[in-house]
Amino acid sequence: MLGTISNNIVNVPLRQIIADFDAPVTQGVLVAAASVLVLAVAMPLTGWISDRLGRRRTLVIALCVLLVGTIGAATAPNLALMVVSRGLQGLGCAAVPVAVMGTLARSFAPQHRNRVMGAWGAANGIGQAIGPPVGGLVADAFGWRAIFGALIPVTLGVLILTLRVVPRDAGHSTRIDGVGAGSLTVGVALLMTAATAAPQPGVPGWLPLAGVVLGLASLVVFVIAGLRRRAPFIDPRLLLETRWLRSATGVFVQQSSLAAVLVAVPLYLTGVAGLSVSVTGLLVFSLPLVWAVAAPLVGLLADRVGPRPVLRTGLALLAAVDVGLAIVLGAGITRLAPVIVLMLAAGTAIALVQTPALTGATRSPAGQRGAGLGLFNMMRFVGAATGTAGVAAAWPDGLLWLFGACAAVAVGGLVLSFLGREIPDAPEPVTVVRPG
Repeated sequence: MLGTISNNIVNVPLRQIIADFDAPVTQGVLVAAASVLVLAVAMPLTGWISDRLGRRRTLVIALCVLLVGTIGAATAPNLALMVVSRGLQGLGCAAVPVAVMGTLARSFAPQHRNRVMGAWGAANGIGQAIGPPVGGLVADAFGWRAIFGALIPVTLGVLILTLRVVPRDAGHSTRIDGVGAGSLTVGVALLMTAATAAPQPGVPGWLPLAGVVLGLASLVVFVIAGLRRRAPFIDPRLLLETRWLRSATGVFVQQSSLAAVLVAVPLYLTGVAGLSVSVTGLLVFSLPLVWAVAAPLVGLLADRVGPRPVLRTGLALLAAVDVGLAIVLGAGITRLAPVIVLMLAAGTAIALVQTPALTGATRSPAGQRGAGLGLFNMMRFVGAATGTAGVAAAWPDGLLWLFGACAAVAVGGLVLSFLGREIPDAPEPVTVVRPG
């Protein structure tokens, strides 16, 4: 919840932050993009760190980094330092999903996995629900810097709670494939930086293109190294296994649409529709509220009918929501009823996609390793960074094309979900963990 709130609390007061720094929207969107960009790049490596240091120790270090980034954001004197501080927040948050997923996967038997991941999805939804309205209300009442000031004692409290109640676990000595880890990290960093830089004013067109070419070349090196080395960072063949690939694609689709909605809709409501920051925050609240309520029910539904039909239903609904947003925002419609209906439908779709995707990832062979879970979570935040960068590129006249593209990606994920066959679960050891 804390990591989610730290990421999304700037979405509603983003226009206020941009105005305070006297920056254009295309540059101001970096305040939202910086954290998810760093998250996406750092995720795979944090999986290895979690295996090496242990999950509890990794969480403690991550919370300390998050705390430093939050203090920096609260006191940043200019946009550049604000973006750097948001990047530190993203780095701190990067280790949290892998460590939490690893702990849950080893603490519950496979037959309980849908319900456990549904509960974890609900925590994410609650974080998404709390962040936007709190950010809007606090920024309206006390200024945007107060939203980070309020997070400082909360982060300290979570750090103390982690030290007291999260189960102790020993890391294990594991060597890292420097070539594989380095080429993957550099490749993702180049691609995400290129996508973020492309819409920025003054950036020559050849620079993002060079980043894409070099990024793809680095990922080719990652694949070749993974196939040739005896102990690779992660075997690329595991990433083609049906369950992991379907889950990773589903979560990429979910996060790219979610990020586009949570950045574009508040900007649209506070700009085109002329609503206050507080009212906008309350309207945006409807999406994650539905998500948080629906996530545990989706876990029970996946137990009854299987995760695959649930995932497909969510992807189909998400594609329909994206089409609806393309029509409403592209046409400049300012009536609130269509927006509210689409936000409620989006929250339902997110819940339907997330729970089976999380379950599938933890059950897959790649998901048995920290690096595999790191790559899965990387796909989540690559999707989020892509959606945020898409808003920067499309604002203000290209929202029709932005959400049309999101719908096309959702349809692609839906098609992929029909490929391959379901693999039965292998017996897994369950570790009983106790606080202390």
